[in-house]
Amino acid sequence: MRGLAVALAMLLSVADAAAAERLDGEAIRRAFEGNTVAGRYSGSNQPFSEHHHRDGRATGHNRGVPNRDACWTTTSDAVCYYYGPHETRRTYCFTVERSGRLYILRSRLSGRINGMATVEPGDPEGANAGPATWSCDGLISRVPGGALLARR
Repeated sequence: MRGLAVALAMLLSVADAAAAERLDGEAIRRAFEGNTVAGRYSGSNQPFSEHHHRDGRATGHNRGVPNRDACWTTTSDAVCYYYGPHETRRTYCFTVERSGRLYILRSRLSGRINGMATVEPGDPEGANAGPATWSCDGLISRVPGGALLARR
């Protein structure tokens, strides 16, 4: 039911995208930190739901696959996620726009809409159940081409 509501909100918001407010990195951090960002990817309509821990971990899932090493941080104008060890680290950065309760995530490189989501207070889906099994080093700048990424 929640996924259907998000999908409907996504459709309605595309027409209203001009009214969206673009958030800077500090506003993104305030909105996401300690909360759960849940929605759907634009091309595949697959779900994602990640609880954004204050220590940089992102627990939850992407496309139904549980996160095992996801981390997040903000830059001056975007949110970035990274997965894996330094040698094979994958990094994805998104600018964020807000229109009411809807958050629009755009690829920082292309500007294309990657997904749309809502931000729920805390961890309503219990993604944080159990002990932490990884930590985040914050060193996304070591990823190839990552010199412009932020610090936490």
